[in-house]
Amino acid sequence: MTQVGWIVIVLIGVVSAIFGSIVGLGGGIVIVPSLVLIGPSLLGETIASQTAVGTSLAVLIFTALTATWTYKKQGKVDFRSGWLFFSTSGPAAMAGALLTNAIPQGPFQLAFGAFMLAMFGLMVARERMKPLRIDWPIQRTFTDGAGTTYTYGYNLALALVIGCGVGLASGLFGIGGGSLFVPLMVLLFRFPPHVATASSMFVIFLSSVLGSTVHLWHGNIDWPLFCALAPGAIVGGRLGAVIASRMSGKQLMWLLRVTLLLVAVYLIVKGIREL
Repeated sequence: MTQVGWIVIVLIGVVSAIFGSIVGLGGGIVIVPSLVLIGPSLLGETIASQTAVGTSLAVLIFTALTATWTYKKQGKVDFRSGWLFFSTSGPAAMAGALLTNAIPQGPFQLAFGAFMLAMFGLMVARERMKPLRIDWPIQRTFTDGAGTTYTYGYNLALALVIGCGVGLASGLFGIGGGSLFVPLMVLLFRFPPHVATASSMFVIFLSSVLGSTVHLWHGNIDWPLFCALAPGAIVGGRLGAVIASRMSGKQLMWLLRVTLLLVAVYLIVKGIREL
């Protein structure tokens, strides 16, 4: 790979981590399509979907860890709720990582494109919908670092099912799962957006460790790519968490939505052609 190619890979790590930590995505939703779509032009060879997913999930560990640490110092992480979601998200991430090896390139691109399209819809819906007013059986009171106290709640069975679904998507597609977690936590359970984002990054960190272990076992991690992406992810994860505490992020959210829509359509078309 040329020097320009390495610089582009490093920048992908930075940008994905900034986006990911601001909105709780984890960054994989940027890394995986980037490696699959522009990998051939940068590396001179096609990057297998399994390699893109495994490498992305390994990088995600550092993105989520640095973002979680920054959010923790800001007092925004609800660790108690995070451990609950992780109880099913973690094992499901390992199952998703196993499934990745069974899906050919064409169907994977089609499925990933459809998933990104669904994420686009969820992000738009989140802006237009108001949190449901449901008195859930489990009530949670949380005081953030600014001293503001919030009350929200959840149903245990539903929370575990959501954790399982998000973990499965995380291991399968190499993403953090925050694109599912955050809207559902805000709309269903009335989590404050900043607490949902911060807490989802904590769950993403733990789930990424388990999912990456499975990908490592199957040889799905490209170590040169990992070494190029990881430093940017560490810097970007911290920058994103700091930026998120100082701005609404609406402009970045719209940029991310448009990017998701365009890449989703491209992946679906490309996946259909390769079937």
